[in-house]
This record gives sequence, structure tokens and C-alpha cells, in this order.
Amino acid sequence: MNQETTNEQIKNLLKKQRLFFATNKTKEINFRVEQLKRLEEAINKYEKSLTDALFVDLHKSYEESYLTEIGVIKNELKNHIKHVRKWSKTRKVKTPVHLFPSKSYIKYEPFGVSLIVAPWNYPVQLLINPLIGAISAGCCAILKPSPYTPNVAKVLIQMINETFPEEYVGITFGGRDVNKMLLEQHFDMIFFTGSPQLGKIVMMEASKNLTPVVLELGGKSPCIVDKDADINIAAKRIVWGKMINAGQTCIAPDYLFVHSSVKKELLEKMIENIKSMYGENHKESVYFPRIVNDKAMERLTKLLKDGEIIYGGDIDFEERYISPTIIDNVEEDFPIMKEEIFGPILPVLTFENINDVLEYVNNHEKPLAFYYFGKNKKAWEILDKSTSGGACINDTLMHFTNDNLPFGGVGNSGMGKYHGFESFKAFSNMRGIVKTTTKINISQKYAPYKQFNMIKKIF
Repeated sequence: MNQETTNEQIKNLLKKQRLFFATNKTKEINFRVEQLKRLEEAINKYEKSLTDALFVDLHKSYEESYLTEIGVIKNELKNHIKHVRKWSKTRKVKTPVHLFPSKSYIKYEPFGVSLIVAPWNYPVQLLINPLIGAISAGCCAILKPSPYTPNVAKVLIQMINETFPEEYVGITFGGRDVNKMLLEQHFDMIFFTGSPQLGKIVMMEASKNLTPVVLELGGKSPCIVDKDADINIAAKRIVWGKMINAGQTCIAPDYLFVHSSVKKELLEKMIENIKSMYGENHKESVYFPRIVNDKAMERLTKLLKDGEIIYGGDIDFEERYISPTIIDNVEEDFPIMKEEIFGPILPVLTFENINDVLEYVNNHEKPLAFYYFGKNKKAWEILDKSTSGGACINDTLMHFTNDNLPFGGVGNSGMGKYHGFESFKAFSNMRGIVKTTTKINISQKYAPYKQFNMIKKIF
């Protein structure tokens, strides 16, 4: 059993990290690369332990754990190891004529001591990926894994403690009381992944010290299938995106809007794909995960009460199992349309006019993801008339996997971006610098501002 971190331990850890950061050791580029490589070695060493723990806590298969957690981390590490020297270099930028004879630069410097709080749904990836950004930028980091996946947390604690000295990267454990104690401290940057409700608490606490935050939240991400979509492709990709991790994915398609002319065919194809992926008896499939805990089971069960279940709806509380479920005849005021589902349940709504769909989406909180299946030209028109943190055309989830793309939310679904260079920037202060020679001194800029009309012409 993991032991909860005390308030005294948190304060001592923070003090140690502030002292270590003050040595400027973490700013050395060779040190950063070395630590990224150490982390890479640790992930390779602990891969089996982590994937075994993911199976125990969430019933994730090795294949799914690798694709959605381990593989994502390995790709991110390779990207940072390869590019961090280039990213960290002071960059010269254009200088306007009115600053002659100066030169201008952008210097990336680490914020300092950062706090990274991870959720339970992707407990390895969503803790380690931000850590990569912190190391790359030259920060120290205090990590907080989720207590709802205790076996994963146990392995992570062992891995981090074995890999890094705590004055550089430390790890804590506990529930909401530990979260509260951590947020009461003065960090230089906070990276939080979780629900919008908890994100507001994090932001409120961070505001007391004017601490910058990256909030990776969630919300109800729409999926739209238009009349000219490739139905076979749409059905397969929607099922994959919705059912991976049993729907416990912040960017999973939360609800489906399908054109009436293709609805019957789409739903039939989706059911076929569910059976193809997970077999006739989904509960026996090694590839279908479980719900994280009883509280989540109770919440999801209540969402099954409204609408018509046309497929699935099977529940086993003892195994924390809910079968892949499709619900038709859903109304906009049903509870299932009021909150993020975070489970293997997909409500279906029908449309005739795409403008009605856009009106519905735009009248609600800005989603983390937006999925549209249809012709490319129309897809770009739809994206122009909507907003979201990220989007896919004729696919789901895949924008998350490209570390050349910024990932993050907007509005209620979050703030700040990460992945690749964006992760490096998330933990960095972009310091603007003007360097001026002492060999030339323009007298017109000083009082009493002689030849001021000439100065006005160059501004």
C-alpha cells in the first residue's frame, strides 16, 4: 500500500528543490539531455511492470497500454532528446529601425520548480509526458500520480525514486488532502490534468501566487457523421476512439450526431465493429478495459436510464464492467448530454441540417476535441464555424499522437498546450532581450527631444 505524503514532507521536498534549482545545474543543456536519457532507460526497464499494473488497475491489455501510454512516452522522449539543444538556444529576432543600433533575442529559461498532477485514466503517460517537458526546459518537478490507480502509482514511485534524486524530481502520493497541501505551496508552474471542476480549484489556488498554469481538462467532444461520409471508415474509427480505455479518455467522442440518411447503416456498421474488435462476449475480451472504481460505475449506470439502448447496456459491478453501449433517441436535456460521459456509452442524435448541429455545439462549452466525418472541403468549412482544443477530419483521437501538433483545450476544456516543442515552451519563460552597443548613442531619444519630427517618422 502506498503511504500518503505528509505536509512536512511536501514542504521539505519543495525546499530541497528550490535549493537545487538555485545551483543552475538544471539549466545546463548536457544535464537535461542526460536526464532525458535516464528517463528513457527507466521507461524501458519498467515497461513490463507498468503495463502489468495497468492491467490490474484498468484491465488494459499490453497492446493498448503500449499504444496509448508507453509508446507515446517513448516517441516524446526521442523528440526531446533530438531537438532540445536546438530549442534551448537563444534565438535572434528582427529588430525594428527605431531600436538602432540594438539587437533583439528570445532566451528560453526554466520557470523553476514545477508541480505536475496526473489523472487516473492514462496514469503513466499523463504524468511522464509533462515531466519530459519539465526536464527539457530545465525545471525541477514534484509529481503527483493518481491514487485511483494504486498499482500503477506504486510502480511510478519506485521508478522515479530509483531514477532521480528527489531534490530534482520528487514524487508524492495521496488523495485530495495531499492535492490540497500541494496547491497551498508556492510553485513556479503547475501542470494539471483532470476535470474542469478540479481545474477551477487549481487555477484559484495558483492565482494566490500568480503561478502560471497549464490545465488539460475535458468536456463533451462532438462527433459528426455527414451524409457523404465513408460509413465503413467512420464506423470503425468512431468505435475505436470511443471504446479504447472503455471510453475513459478525455478526447473520446462524447456524443454522436449522424445525418438521418446514413444513420441506420452507420449504427449497424458500428455494432459490427464492436463485435469484430471485442468479440461476441466483450467481458471475456482481454482487450476491453474496466471502469476505474465503484463511484464511476454508479455514475455511469445512471446515464443508461434515458433513451433507447440499441446495443449493449450490460453491467457487472463486481468486475467494474460496462459493455460497449449505443443509446438512440437521445434528447438534448437528458443527463447523458449534460456531463462528460467518460465511459463506453455513446448517445446518438440525428440531424438533417448541419447548421443545427453547429448551433448546438457552439451554444455549449468549448470542447477539447471535435470530430467530423465527411468530404474535406465541407470539413474545413465546419471547422471554420466552430472551435475546439483540437480536431480530426475523418478520424478520432489521432491528433493527440502527433507531437508536432500542440495539444490542449480552450475555454472550459483547458488552457495551455503541450507535446514536442510546446511541452518545452510550457515549462519555459520566453525572456525578451534587447542588447545595445555603447559605441553609438542616439541623442534624439533623450529630452529635450531635438528633431522629434524625425523620430515620429520611424515609429
